[in-house]
Amino acid sequence: MRKVVFAINITVDGCCGHESVVANDELHEYFTELLQDSDIEIFGRNTYHLMYPYWHDVAINQSESKATNEFARTFDLIPKIVFSTTLKSVEWKNTTLLRSNLQEEVLRLKQQPGKNISVGGLNIASQLAQSGLIDEYHFLIQPIVAGKGPRLFESGKDFTLELVGSKTFQSGVVALRYKTIYK
Repeated sequence: MRKVVFAINITVDGCCGHESVVANDELHEYFTELLQDSDIEIFGRNTYHLMYPYWHDVAINQSESKATNEFARTFDLIPKIVFSTTLKSVEWKNTTLLRSNLQEEVLRLKQQPGKNISVGGLNIASQLAQSGLIDEYHFLIQPIVAGKGPRLFESGKDFTLELVGSKTFQSGVVALRYKTIYK
């Protein structure tokens, strides 16, 4: 069965906003590798608007560093599913807009052959965590105290994480990889 993998940048005080994060070549390489181990990316409307058209434009124009351009190319090419009840359409190639039940769709995808299922965005990840559907977490702990911003899993299902790997970057970011143990 395919794994559902959620990766996110998070500050040491638990904030998950994108305003105060290290975004360098090492981190783009890390996220590129995660995407290369996946064959679909799932997110919601907010993440869709955060990612498109920026990453599509970088993929086309190759306007950033080599590592950032490779991340953009990889992200642009991977099939994506956007779950939204308010979006009328999506413009990004390889992107499908679904209004169906998130949990049912993820369960269906998990049973199909293929690589990992990558999840982006707090809302979608929170819903999947509450349903016990995330198999692996990658928390990239940023050496920043943001003081404000959205937080990860303020409420939800009770589960334990087992550390299965870690990596320290030159920037001070620490990637922690956990396997989920649901009670």
